[in-house]
Amino acid sequence: MSHRVRYWLEFLPGRVRLTVALSALCLFMPANVLAQTHLGPPMKNSDPTHTIDMSREQGAAIRVTVFSADKQRLDRQSVVKLYNEAHQTTNWQTTTDHSDTDFADVSFGKYEVEVSAVGYFSAHKEVEIVNLVDTVQVEIVLERDPSAVDLDSANALMSPKASKELKRALKALKAGNLKEGEKRLQATDKLAPSSAQVKFLFGYLFFQKKDFEQALTYLSQATTLNPHYGQALTLLGRVQLLRGQYEQAKKTLEQAVAADPDNWMSHNLLADTYLEQREYEKAREQAQLALDKGRRDGTAAQLVLGEALANLGKVPEGIEALKAFLVFQPKSSAAPHAQELLKELEQRPSSATASPAATSSETVSFTVVNDMLLSANSKLPDTAWQPPGIDRGTPPVAAGVSCPYDKVIEGVGQRVEQFVDDVAKFAAIEDLLHERLDEMGNPTTRETRKFDYAASITQTRPGVVLVDEYRTERYGLDNLPDAFADKGFAALALVFHPTMRDDFRMTCEGLGEWHGQATWLIHFRQREDRVNHIQGYAVGTANYPVNLKGRAWITADKFQIVRIESEMVSPLPEIQLLAEHQITEYGPVPFPKKNIELWLPKSAEVYMHFRGHRYYRKHSFEKYMLFSVEEEQKVREAKHDPTGPGSTSPRKHKWWPA
Repeated sequence: MSHRVRYWLEFLPGRVRLTVALSALCLFMPANVLAQTHLGPPMKNSDPTHTIDMSREQGAAIRVTVFSADKQRLDRQSVVKLYNEAHQTTNWQTTTDHSDTDFADVSFGKYEVEVSAVGYFSAHKEVEIVNLVDTVQVEIVLERDPSAVDLDSANALMSPKASKELKRALKALKAGNLKEGEKRLQATDKLAPSSAQVKFLFGYLFFQKKDFEQALTYLSQATTLNPHYGQALTLLGRVQLLRGQYEQAKKTLEQAVAADPDNWMSHNLLADTYLEQREYEKAREQAQLALDKGRRDGTAAQLVLGEALANLGKVPEGIEALKAFLVFQPKSSAAPHAQELLKELEQRPSSATASPAATSSETVSFTVVNDMLLSANSKLPDTAWQPPGIDRGTPPVAAGVSCPYDKVIEGVGQRVEQFVDDVAKFAAIEDLLHERLDEMGNPTTRETRKFDYAASITQTRPGVVLVDEYRTERYGLDNLPDAFADKGFAALALVFHPTMRDDFRMTCEGLGEWHGQATWLIHFRQREDRVNHIQGYAVGTANYPVNLKGRAWITADKFQIVRIESEMVSPLPEIQLLAEHQITEYGPVPFPKKNIELWLPKSAEVYMHFRGHRYYRKHSFEKYMLFSVEEEQKVREAKHDPTGPGSTSPRKHKWWPA
């Protein structure tokens, strides 16, 4: 069973209807019921949403208070792990605003307390419970990790001043003005000294200046700050190849293809590396991947493919690959070498084709490799107008902290499932900001709209969820900026629903933070061996599924999603959709009359490169109202406008305002 959510791109005469999965209203998870009166101080057990009345005898209690080295209570939320040595069980808690937390119902025995926070070394302390009457006070002091990324300067969203300087640096680098680019990068580096992107751009700058020693230094820094920065890893491997550091290049480029499997250049460079180390089968595999991923650009890999095939004894196939290289790359600096090798293979006796035999020049000479690497296209990508990619802007995480992956995935899955089961419909006031952007992200046009937004979520049968959206104003194409409509606001977080999460590869990247709150970072990516049910586009009768990858920030205490970023795994040139990057932030919204609290979006942003134009849209939501479950049938009877989502007024039904 799986939830099926469909999106489409529809072309109409003289205009375009673009339905986009914005993830704007994609997670609405009920939190615990609003706090009620307790006779004593609230204390938690292993269920972070359960509040214990301390007037009851629950066994012993452990109170953990966390301090920084200056004896002040820690200025950020930390995660506390309590391990029972006798029963080998673990409970997790997060600290309050006062940097403390309580464990109740603790039995006799020895325990280990471990405290972790981003930017600090983890600390441990042993505790023994010898009676069930006292509250054991445990004070933990955390020492700052000097190698940790400074959260104030490493925010994925730079300060406005730093972003402005970075855009100027990118503009200069794209124009080939290396002197101005270096000046602007130095200014940016002072404002954001722990930015992996800035270090990468310094590496690119010195690569262009052929100062490979400096390039190596900055690129190493970039990949240390962000070990999953595919673009920086690729350029670092390229520099290592130029310096003849084949073993280091091999390790770096293997990381690069793992971080960004769709980058043909990293596959091409790794093929070169394997060829130099005479690992011919691996060289053949990577060269073929470079061809598959790079299409016309990847034809440079035909040379390595031809040579690898020849050394594997597949001479006829090697000859065909070399001929293809000369057809597509006639002006390459390696063309003379390819012609010489082709001539040698064609003159080889046919009996020699049945077994592997090295060519007289077994691999491409070091001079040829250098020439190819230096002449290969190394222009900057067209990404200055949008945020860093999912695999380029990995946020900082606490060092050496184990992630309770199963507990996190199960917890957030329960939140999504609970909301789908319990909530019928909700409404909000929606403000829309629409901008066209230039290549540096500066707005060239700006328009605004306001709507009464409503959405209903229904589960018609197990495993099938229907999401319908409405706006009280007519939401046709004619009165929308640039004549495209976006919807699908209530879908993306369904990747964490128990019936859908197996369609994605998910990894826990560690303990991070968001606005001072401890969060587990979960990276997700659509599995290629599973059917995509989340997002796709239909043009006429043709369907174009869109595989997504992204990252979610999930609170360490209640497993609520506070932020999701996602982007397309690869562009859709067939419909001229080259980029789509989405960011949604959430917060708690109380409904006192219903005595519940829902986590709802505060804002949703989308960056798109569509039909030759770059767009930015921001959807902001306020004044939420919750629709009664018993009135759900009335929502189902709402009619849809043929040119856009249907029109319904929340005033006609029973609502509970936030």
